[in-house]
Amino acid sequence: MRQTILILAGLLAIPFGALFVLQGLGMVRWPSSSFMIDSRTWVLRGAILAVLGAVLVGGARLVPTRAERKRSRRRD
Repeated sequence: MRQTILILAGLLAIPFGALFVLQGLGMVRWPSSSFMIDSRTWVLRGAILAVLGAVLVGGARLVPTRAERKRSRRRD
């Protein structure tokens, strides 16, 4: 369950971060009245968000599943 939540959070963060980057660069002008358009601040924030999303997806494999925790307890 924890892995699933971390992976979903990461998979949501990656496209949102990419959207922020593209809006900050002025490549995506949606919505047309957004304060993020052509703002370099959002390029950096979006890149950080996308990288953190990728780290969440990649790092989720390090979180033991319930079955792995049970097996670990039996061995002890």
